[in-house]
Amino acid sequence: MVYSVPQILQCYAQGYFLMADEESHSLNWYSSDRRALIPLDTRFRYPKSLQRVLNRQQFQPAINKDFSAVVEGCADRETTWISDELKEVYHRLHRAGYAHSFETWQGRELAGGFLGIVLGGVFIGESMFYRIPEGSKVAMVMLVEHLRSRNFLLFDAQLTNPHLERFGAFEVERLVYEATLSEALQRRCQFL
Repeated sequence: MVYSVPQILQCYAQGYFLMADEESHSLNWYSSDRRALIPLDTRFRYPKSLQRVLNRQQFQPAINKDFSAVVEGCADRETTWISDELKEVYHRLHRAGYAHSFETWQGRELAGGFLGIVLGGVFIGESMFYRIPEGSKVAMVMLVEHLRSRNFLLFDAQLTNPHLERFGAFEVERLVYEATLSEALQRRCQFL
């Protein structure tokens, strides 16, 4: 089924997210009783070894420098929920000004980055990847700093994993998430 950009944004604003079924590749809307968030306050943390990488300033941040490459990088896995149809959805949202890539570069090489959707004061992290070790981890730290500087309230990671938990990711119940999402959607934040 083809969704319009307003329909897609409405579903994201209600706490749903799109994923393609691994076998059939059909797109479906999902939600969960517990939602993973990346803290934008003092609960955000990262390994000390990453601070040394940050201090070397070997990665430079960029936004939307190569959106297509980030989409492809996020989808380039043995098993992926980012189908060709979902890639097209991301590109449509990008052209409409809602989907963005937050990237790290090492010289002329894309080191890693995040693919996300921005609504009000919410950054909905769809996926992340790296090509150079530490590229996505540095992107995480720089993205959190960027969101803080732009007064974002919510960094929605959707589902947690041990990697995200190293950065302080935590889960909240559906009602807490929905209340926070509602408040964050009222903010007029500029990602760019």
